[in-house]
Amino acid sequence: MVAPMTVQSPLIRTAAPHSHHPVSLEPSKIVVRDVSVFYGAKQALDSVSIDIPGKAVTAFIGPSGCGKSTFLRCINRMNDTIPGCRVEGAVEIDGEDVNDKAIDPVVLRAKVGMVFQKPNPFPKSIFENVAYGPRIHGISSSKSELEGIVEASLKKAGLWAEVSDRLGAPGTSLSGGQQQRLVIARAIAVNPEIILMDEPCSALDPIATARIEELIDDLRQQFCIVIVTHSMAQAARVSQRTAFFHMGRLIESGSTEEIFTNPRESRTQDYITGRIG
Repeated sequence: MVAPMTVQSPLIRTAAPHSHHPVSLEPSKIVVRDVSVFYGAKQALDSVSIDIPGKAVTAFIGPSGCGKSTFLRCINRMNDTIPGCRVEGAVEIDGEDVNDKAIDPVVLRAKVGMVFQKPNPFPKSIFENVAYGPRIHGISSSKSELEGIVEASLKKAGLWAEVSDRLGAPGTSLSGGQQQRLVIARAIAVNPEIILMDEPCSALDPIATARIEELIDDLRQQFCIVIVTHSMAQAARVSQRTAFFHMGRLIESGSTEEIFTNPRESRTQDYITGRIG
């Protein structure tokens, strides 16, 4: 007979040993103050304020519909694309407000890459998927430089060894996990500073998920990564900072270890131990 699980959160024990090195909290990369989001008359987020460090993984957790993906989309202004959506408050990256009228959203989204829940490679070859961004942003000046960027990006995304001999094949011919790594390679090819990931493993099997989690741990040496995940075990494994959202509010944020083992708020404790969800 299987022994019942203890009520105390077991999740932190599943963390990879390398994930919980103390994060040197260098100046915050992203500073958010009093952000509220409305879809028409419906309020989706209420006065969220948080500081997000660079060169670390910050995980957003909380029940479905709590506002974590809506908040993620505030960072690169993806909410601009939703009719009737209104964002109030300030989101600053390196001291610059992303909602400033002078900021070009296209340039912002090159600096702040996004990886979605479902892998979404372009209907182009593997090579062209990765080359697309550097080409439209004028990052490469020659064919050989572009080839170098594609190779380096696929290597960083842990995909080069699997696809180097078939770069002309369609991106859509890859497995789900490979497609998601291709999308990550596409995001990093334009030299972003921040990578947003909205439940990047929810459509993947456990083996592909483990590969993406290892990749996230490698990439945090170079990028500020913010991940929305429905899996608390995943948040415990990959992140150094965790923020818990509930019903459109940020309830608390802090080091992942603290949030999972010693949360300050009873609602966080209730969510982590499965009493609310």
